[in-house]
Amino acid sequence: MLNRGIFVSLVVRALVVCACLLGIWESWKIIRSDALYWEGTAASLRTSIRLEPDCWLCYIKLARLDDSSAEDSLQTSLRLNPYNSEAAIDLGLRYESDGEFQRAEELLLQASEVDRTYAPRWSLANFYFRRDNLPAFWMWIRRATEIPAGDIGSLFELCWRVSPDPKTIEANIAENNPDVDRQFLAFLIGKGQPAAAVNPAFALLRNGSPETDQSLLFTVLDKLIAVNDGVDANALWNGLIRQHWIVADTSFPNNPRFSRDPLPVGFDWSIFALDGLHSWPGSSGLETEFTGDEPESCEIAEQIISLPPGNYRLESSYRTRNILPDTGIQWEIADSNSDKILASSASLSSDTLTRVALPFTVQPGEPFLRLRLAYHRSLGTLRVSGTLVIESVGIHSGSSS
Repeated sequence: MLNRGIFVSLVVRALVVCACLLGIWESWKIIRSDALYWEGTAASLRTSIRLEPDCWLCYIKLARLDDSSAEDSLQTSLRLNPYNSEAAIDLGLRYESDGEFQRAEELLLQASEVDRTYAPRWSLANFYFRRDNLPAFWMWIRRATEIPAGDIGSLFELCWRVSPDPKTIEANIAENNPDVDRQFLAFLIGKGQPAAAVNPAFALLRNGSPETDQSLLFTVLDKLIAVNDGVDANALWNGLIRQHWIVADTSFPNNPRFSRDPLPVGFDWSIFALDGLHSWPGSSGLETEFTGDEPESCEIAEQIISLPPGNYRLESSYRTRNILPDTGIQWEIADSNSDKILASSASLSSDTLTRVALPFTVQPGEPFLRLRLAYHRSLGTLRVSGTLVIESVGIHSGSSS
C-alpha cells in the first residue's frame, strides 16, 4: 500500500513537471515567434509561422514580402480570422489587379462589414473610382469622411481628380465633423481656392474650437484679403468675433488704442521691429522708440481696413519727445494691392498730446486699404532719435475739417 502511494505521488510529480515543461515550451514558442515576426523578413516570418501556425498577422506580413505565395497567405490569414479586414483588402486588391472585379468587390465589402473604420471605406472609394462608378464612389467618400483618419489629404486629391469643383466635393463629404472641416480647409487653401473655403470655415467655426482652429481660420481670412474678397473676409471676421473666438472690434481700425496684443491676422495691427526702431503696445497706446539708426524709410505699424465707398476722416491722438517737425513720421492710406499711397498726414511732432487728421476717400472696387504708420526721412533732416506715442487712432465717416 505504501509503495502504491509513493508510485502515485511520483506519477503526479512527473505530470506536474511535464506540464511545467510544456508551458515553458509554449511560452518560449510565443516569445520566439513574436521576435521573428518583428524581425520582419520573409524567412523569419516562415519560421514564426512554423512555431505559431495560427498567427494570422504573420500571413499578412508574409504576403506583402513574398508575392509568389501572397494569395495563399492572405486566404490562410482570412480563414484563421474572418474579421481580418487587412487581409480582405489586400486580397481584394490582388483580385482586382488580376481582373477578377466581382471577387475583389465582395472582399472589399466584406472588409467594410467587419471593420467600420476609415481604411475599408477609403479602399472602396478607390475601387469604385477605378471602376468609374461615380455614385458608389461618392457614397464611399462620404462614409470615409464620417470616420476620418489622421490625414485624409489624399482623399480630397482623389475627389479633385473626379471633380475639381469645391462645391461638388463639399456636398459629398460628411457634415459637422471638425476633423474633416479643417482638413478640407487646408486642402482648398493649398489649391488656391479661398472663396470655396468660406463655407467649410464657417462649419469649423461652429464645430471646432479656438484652441485648435483659430490659426487656420486666420489663414483663410488672410487669403480672402489677398484675393480682394471683402464680403467673405468681413463675414468671417465678424463671425470670429460673434462666436467669441477672438476679442476684436467690428469697426475699423480694430484695436484703435493698441490696448490688446495684436492678433496674427491682417485685420489687426502688424507692428514691425527693425534695427534702430522698436515699438510696443500697452495701456498708454503704441510707443515707438527711434535710436537714430533706423532705416531712412520704414513701416512702424500697419492694418488692413475694409470700408464701404465714401469719404472718411482718420483722426489720431499722439505725442512725441525729441522729434523735430517735418521729419517724416506720418499716417498713410495705401492701396492694398499696389501699395500706392492714396493719402498721407502731416508729419507727427508735438511734445504735448495733440490730434492729427487725415481725410481720404474709398473708391468703388477698393474692398481693402492699408492703414499705415510710417517713417520716411525728409530731405535735409537727420534720422529721428526720440519717442512717439500713439494714444489712439479712429476712422469716421465724412471729410469735415
